[in-house]
Amino acid sequence: MSDLSGFNPSKTAVLTIDLQNDFLHPDGAYGRAGQSAPAIAALPDKIAPLVDAVRAAGGSYISAQFTLVPGPGGEPLIAAHLKKLRPFLTRGDFAPGSFGHTLVDALAPADYVVEKVAYSAFYQTRLEYIMRAVGIETLIIGGIVTNGGVASTVRDAHLRNIDTILLSDGCAAFKQEVHDATLISLGTVTHVMSCPDAISLVQGAS
Repeated sequence: MSDLSGFNPSKTAVLTIDLQNDFLHPDGAYGRAGQSAPAIAALPDKIAPLVDAVRAAGGSYISAQFTLVPGPGGEPLIAAHLKKLRPFLTRGDFAPGSFGHTLVDALAPADYVVEKVAYSAFYQTRLEYIMRAVGIETLIIGGIVTNGGVASTVRDAHLRNIDTILLSDGCAAFKQEVHDATLISLGTVTHVMSCPDAISLVQGAS
């Protein structure tokens, strides 16, 4: 992890993980199953001003969105561990092009959308291609959950020598103590800061 002395907002992208209707909207898959948390619901409004600041400085916004690919008969291709963890997931949930798969209104539209089938936004996706094509050197990461998709993405970026900033109040987990512990554990591989501090960094470097 390098320092932020060479931080360039025009070569930066906000990357959100899984901020989709099926996770956050009351009519989405998780909402219908009663699987929600206030800290998660609050994320889009916290991140939106940062997206605006990065775009104003010439940067981009990438939305990585969890995807359940429809298989035979429309049944989702879902990993066994996830089916056991979230038995309520069913046909049509997180399907490409569906309401549930779509980025939440407060952040839509993203400049680029990456469909992902596992925790990390890098695993078998086009994220690195987009970053190279656009010239992105730094990712500012938020979304859900801190100990799942967010942590996996931050660590995968570190393995690729990609500088990251992790938004301490721009990501959340279903339990606050899990969120807090994950921020501590990731502190050695990323720069942890709040959304307001990230906005100040972007505007100060513009």
